[in-house]
Amino acid sequence: MLLAAVTKSVAVVALLLLWEAAPRLALVDRTFLPPFSEVAQAWWGLAVDGQLAENTQASLVRSLSGFGLAVAVAVPLGLLIGWYRPVADLLGPLLEVFRNTAALALLPVFVLLLGIGETSKISIVVYACTWPILLNTISAVRNVDPTLLKLARSMDLSAPRLFQKVILPASVPVMFTGIRLAGAVSILVLVAAEMIGAKAGLGYLINASQYNFAIPQMYAGIVTISAIGVAFNQLLVTVERRLSAWRVPAGA
Repeated sequence: MLLAAVTKSVAVVALLLLWEAAPRLALVDRTFLPPFSEVAQAWWGLAVDGQLAENTQASLVRSLSGFGLAVAVAVPLGLLIGWYRPVADLLGPLLEVFRNTAALALLPVFVLLLGIGETSKISIVVYACTWPILLNTISAVRNVDPTLLKLARSMDLSAPRLFQKVILPASVPVMFTGIRLAGAVSILVLVAAEMIGAKAGLGYLINASQYNFAIPQMYAGIVTISAIGVAFNQLLVTVERRLSAWRVPAGA
């Protein structure tokens, strides 16, 4: 475990060392890319005076609210579309239109319709997160191993039992791929949305730091977003492993 941890951290440590050395050796202009130690000091300053906690809390509330609503809507809808062909035929053309429309391209529309408050920011997160979850859930249901379905039908399982005992468990891995993608999207899209009309949030912090030429604070906000994204993804991986513990590991 120690060796695995060291191996996984080598690339990150190397990146941080390069980040520290490049400005000090004048390989890049330290005005625009300060050493990592200065960014760390700026991060600590933001943490001590409460700005980091305040802005992080605002972003997490928006991001998790939008992400949770997207999961609650997209997972049942994806299961329904994937399992019932008439529903897929009915909604297919509409899904094709919206899945190819970038969320950030619709940000001005959300702002115009819903204002610059919390509703528009959460709504854009819901929209952006819905598509990876929905499309992966549909794909998961449609690509369940046919052998499993034949075996289950040979046991005279009813449709609800077949769905509960075979379709849902077999769909979890692919479904969670979409959920993990949506977790990353929820943070990235929100940061962009917070740069328009927000008074709190990590996107606001980064934007305000840039305007005030507080470059270390700007990078501190970026590092915080990266750390949140990694932690959120790891949480989803843990949940996925718990829900798909029935699977036999490859090579076992």
